[in-house]
Amino acid sequence: MEVVDGPRLECRDARPTLGIRGRTPFRGMLAERDRRLAELIAWLDTNGVEPDGPFFLRLHTVDMAGEMDIEVGAFATAAGDDRVAQGTAPAGEYVVLRYINHSLRAHRLLFGWADTHAVRFDVEDADADAGADWAGRFEIYITDPRTEPRKTRWETELAFLTR
Repeated sequence: MEVVDGPRLECRDARPTLGIRGRTPFRGMLAERDRRLAELIAWLDTNGVEPDGPFFLRLHTVDMAGEMDIEVGAFATAAGDDRVAQGTAPAGEYVVLRYINHSLRAHRLLFGWADTHAVRFDVEDADADAGADWAGRFEIYITDPRTEPRKTRWETELAFLTR
């Protein structure tokens, strides 16, 4: 893993998003992300929408033993429809880490840094055995997947909202 920047705290403003949200088992989640990302890119092209920022994976609910509630989106200001919905990335203070390759190592580094610095994330336990609900947990693709298909070369930013 190559660390590009961070981990560090950063205050961010709210940003409008467009995304496709749904539930998927943890196993196979990345394949589902890729499918939804391709669908979103096609929708943006068909509707003449150019994102105002990078694409992202947002984890609304994390339940590695069950279903994940995920959203594949882009920072963009445009009207949605019955499949692609408008949303908002919330304002606040985020722990941010940019890296290339090895997502698992990057997540461990971010969580370890937060623990060492006594940073609390904005997360709540969901209903019994349903995982944890995150107010803002993003994996942001700084490298545009439309121009670089090899995920091992993507510069990715983890941005997790704190309390």
